[in-house]
Amino acid sequence: MPKLKYKINQYDGVRLKNGNYAVIVEVLKDNDAFIADIEVAEDEYNTDTIFYRDIASLIMKVEVPLAS
Repeated sequence: MPKLKYKINQYDGVRLKNGNYAVIVEVLKDNDAFIADIEVAEDEYNTDTIFYRDIASLIMKVEVPLAS
């Protein structure tokens, strides 16, 4: 098994290889499997098991200061 590049945590947002957005609800099996809420339509989610190999990207949160 290849070494994992990033650790996925509970409540992280991810983009799946099929293009869907998902939120990790629970981390299983040493960061290799996850229970996730997968967006199937705007404001509609299905809960399902996904695997690290299904994830295309981790969505990072960035804080941007606003001008005062």
